[in-house]
Amino acid sequence: MRDENQAPDDAPLERSIDEPLLVEDVLLLLYQPSSGAIAGENFLYYVLGGAVVADLALRDLTEVQEVGRLVRRVAARGDAPHDGILRPAWDYLNTKPRGIRTVLAAIGPELRSKVLDKLVDDGHLRRKRKKLLGFIPSESLELGSARRAELLVRVRATLVDGTEPDARTAAIAALLSASANLHQFDPEIPWTSSVIHRAKEFENGNWGAAAVGAAVTRATIAVISGALSASAAANADGRG
Repeated sequence: MRDENQAPDDAPLERSIDEPLLVEDVLLLLYQPSSGAIAGENFLYYVLGGAVVADLALRDLTEVQEVGRLVRRVAARGDAPHDGILRPAWDYLNTKPRGIRTVLAAIGPELRSKVLDKLVDDGHLRRKRKKLLGFIPSESLELGSARRAELLVRVRATLVDGTEPDARTAAIAALLSASANLHQFDPEIPWTSSVIHRAKEFENGNWGAAAVGAAVTRATIAVISGALSASAAANADGRG
């Protein structure tokens, strides 16, 4: 029998109003302090697009529709979000249900600059301007807060220590794994077979009891992860 205090399977997962968007946290984690670069630049628009759709799913603003035995499409549901990063993606999905790879290719390219600006505005990253050879303008990024370190601790606890995650951390782990960038975090998150296996479980929507929430959320993120994994493999082979 279901506990009356337990969220129903179709209930939206709660999110703190002050918490950054999922796409902000994903991009902040992909920033590599040792080099000042962002991991996976060639594939970044797909990953960021996936994070935006995942955030909509966490807010119960998307649903996966079965079109055929093997065909799934993602559609908008609920009321349009007010956030300037999430709203364009919801509007696009609201026109008609679409395949997730089509969605990611459509919404992803504009996200890098928008999300970076937001991270800088919020103080999580800083832009450092300098001149090469004394006259060529150049810009680099450096950390401006402890947010990235805090996120890394959460993801490590989930993937290495087996801690039951909240839904956001589970989604982040799934996205990082599906994007083929998880190895970039070694040795903070050791690149071991057990970590890879656990991350794949999150890709498939197996989040464990601590991530109780909307079944549609886990289904949507599993669809996103599948598209990212396939596209990352094609990209690595030079076909994507």
